[in-house]
Amino acid sequence: MAQVKINPAAQAGAPKGSRPFNRANLDRNKIILWLVLAIVLLILPFASKPFFELFGPTVFSSTVSAVNSTLLFVLLALGLNIVVGYAGLLDLGYAAFFAIGAYTMGFLTARGSKLFDLLHTNPLTEVLTNFWVALILSFLMAALFGVLLGAPTLGLRGDYLAIVTLGFGEIVPITINNLTQVTGGDTGLSGLTQPDLFGYQFSASSLEGWYLVTLLVVFFSIFMIRRLVNSRIGRAWMAMREDEIAAAAMGINLVKTKLLAFGLGASFAGFSGAIFANSLGSANPSQFKFDVSVLILSMIILGGMGNLWGVIAGAVVLSMSDRYIIPFLTEQVRHFADSIQLQTSIVNGTRVTEPSAIKDILTNVGTNSRLLIFGVILVVMMLVRPEGLFPNSRRKMELRAAPADDPQALIPTDPMTQADEFRSINYNPSDVTDQSGNPDGDKDIKA
Repeated sequence: MAQVKINPAAQAGAPKGSRPFNRANLDRNKIILWLVLAIVLLILPFASKPFFELFGPTVFSSTVSAVNSTLLFVLLALGLNIVVGYAGLLDLGYAAFFAIGAYTMGFLTARGSKLFDLLHTNPLTEVLTNFWVALILSFLMAALFGVLLGAPTLGLRGDYLAIVTLGFGEIVPITINNLTQVTGGDTGLSGLTQPDLFGYQFSASSLEGWYLVTLLVVFFSIFMIRRLVNSRIGRAWMAMREDEIAAAAMGINLVKTKLLAFGLGASFAGFSGAIFANSLGSANPSQFKFDVSVLILSMIILGGMGNLWGVIAGAVVLSMSDRYIIPFLTEQVRHFADSIQLQTSIVNGTRVTEPSAIKDILTNVGTNSRLLIFGVILVVMMLVRPEGLFPNSRRKMELRAAPADDPQALIPTDPMTQADEFRSINYNPSDVTDQSGNPDGDKDIKA
C-alpha cells in the first residue's frame, strides 16, 4: 500500500510552539482539585473552632448551624435545578418533597410514631428504624411522590404546570396538619432517634457531626447530578427544555423523561428533609410552607438555571443573606420606623395623633419583609440579568446574543470546545496526498 502523508500546509493554522491539548491532564487536575477542596471542607470546622471561640462562646455554634442550613438549601437547590434548570418544568411546590422526606424520617425514627412502634418491636423490620436506612428510604419516598406528581401533569406546560405544582405544595402541609392521629398535627413529630456512627452518638447539638454528614451527602449529590447531566437522560432533559415537539420528533420519550426529572429532582429534597428533621429532632408542618419553595426557586434564578455551580453559589448567597443580611436590614428599618415621631394636636380638649403612612409602611416592612425581599430579587434579576449570575454558556447565548461587531464574543471559552473546533477548522481532506503528489490521494491509494 502506498504511504499516505499530510500536506504540511494543513498544519499552518496551528500556533507554533504551542503544546497540544491533553484531556488526560485536564481530568487529572480536576480530580486533584476536587480532592483538595474536599479535604479542606472536611477539616474546616475543626480547624476554625479556636478562631471563632475568640469572639464569644456561641459564635462557633451559630456559624456552623448557619453552614449546615446552607448545605441543606444547596441540596434542595440542586434537586429543583434538575426539574427547572435542566428539564424546563416550572415547579412551585418543591417544599412538599422537602416535607415528605422529613416526615418519612419522622415516621421511621420518632419514638411516638405508630409506624416506629410497629417496626421496632419486630426483629425483622427493626433495621428500617435505623437512621442510615431511613435516609435512603426518604430519598426513595420523595422520588415516588415526584413521579406521582409528574404522572397527571404530563400534558401540562408553563403556567398550567406551575399552578398544579403550587397546589400540590399547599396540599401536602395542609394534609399533614390535619392528620393529627398520624402526624401529630400542629405539634408535629418529636423524639426522633439520633444516629450513631463508629461509636459517635449524634444529637441536636452535634453540629460538627451533622456538618460532615450533610457535606458528604452534598458531594454525593453533585457527583450523581453531574453524571446524570452528562448522560443520555441529561441530554434528553435539555432537548425537552428547548423544544418538546422537536425532542419528540427526534425519538425522545417525553413521558419517561419528564417522570425521571420529577422523580430524581424530588429525591434530593428527600435527602435534605430527612437530615433536617433528624438534626432538629422534630418535624413540623409549619417548616414547609410556600415561602420555602419561593426561596429555593430564587436561589436557582439568582445563581443561573441549568448551571450546577451557579445554583450552588445562588444557594449559598441567598441562604446566608436570609440568615444574616435580611434580619439586619429589617432591624434597621424597624429602628428607623420607631424613630419617626407622630404629630399630635389638641382638638376640643382631646389629644389626637396624626397617622403617618410612611411609619406604617416601614413598620410593616421591618416586621415581615422576607418574601418582599425575595420578590424584589426575582424582579430585579429578570430585568437586569435574566440568565443569572453564573449562567451556562447555552442560556447565556440565548438571552444575550453577541453583537454583530463583536465576533470574539461567540468564541467558546471551554478548552474542550476550542480543541474540537480547532481540529475541525484546520483539517482539510484535500490536503491528504500520496507520494506522487496527487491531491486526490484517496482515489489512488492501492494495496
